[in-house]
Amino acid sequence: MALLTEYLQIPVVTRAYTTACVLTTAAVQLEIITPFQLYFNPDLILRNYQVWRLITNFLFFGPVGFNFLFNMIFLYRYCRMLEEGSFRGRTADFVFMFLFGGLLMTIFGTFVSLVFLGQAFTIMLVYVWSRRNPNVRMNFFGLLNFQAPFLPWVLMGFSLLLGNSIIVDLLGIAVGHVYFFLEDVFPNQPGGGRKMLFDTPEEDANYNPLPEERPGGFAWGEGQRLGG
Repeated sequence: MALLTEYLQIPVVTRAYTTACVLTTAAVQLEIITPFQLYFNPDLILRNYQVWRLITNFLFFGPVGFNFLFNMIFLYRYCRMLEEGSFRGRTADFVFMFLFGGLLMTIFGTFVSLVFLGQAFTIMLVYVWSRRNPNVRMNFFGLLNFQAPFLPWVLMGFSLLLGNSIIVDLLGIAVGHVYFFLEDVFPNQPGGGRKMLFDTPEEDANYNPLPEERPGGFAWGEGQRLGG
C-alpha cells in the first residue's frame, strides 16, 4: 500500500511515461513482443500504416540491464523535476513539450537513421532542466564539479570517452535547445513578444521546491552514460 501511495504521488505525465517504458521493456523481456515491432521505420509507418511505431520507439531503452536502469533513473529524475518545477500546474504545456520534442526528433530521426529515440528524448529533458536551473552545482562521480547547464555536454563527453556514438546526445541537445529558445529566450527578445500559450502559474506560498531547484543544492553523482 505504501508503494502504491508513493507511485500515485508521482506527477501524472512522469508516471504515465515511465510506466509505459517499464511495461514495454517487460513485454519484450517476456517475449510478448519484439523490438522489431517497436522500432522507428518510416516505410512501415507510411506504407503499412504501422503508426504505433511513432510512439513505441520512444518507449524501449534496450533489454533490462545497467544501461536500461540508468536510462530510467535519468528519465524519471529529470522528467519529474521538470513537471514539479518549471511545469508545476502546467500539465498541458508539459504534454505540449513532449509532442513538440517527439515531432522534431521523428523528423530528424528520419535523416540520421535512429531506430529508437527514447534516449535522445531523455537528453532533451536533461537539457531543458539544466538551462532552467543554471545556478545548480553538480558533481560527476566526485571528480568533476560544474554548473547544471554543462550537464548534457558532460554526458556527451562521457559517451565519447566510452567510444559510443554521440548522435543521440546531439539530437537531444539540439531539440532541447530549439524548445528552450522558443519558450524561454525568443519571447523575451525585443520584438519577440510574449507567448500567450505558455502562461506562468501563480506562485504558491506553500510550495516547497525540490533541493535541485535551490541554487547550489544538490551533490549529483549519478553520471552513468545514457544508452548503450
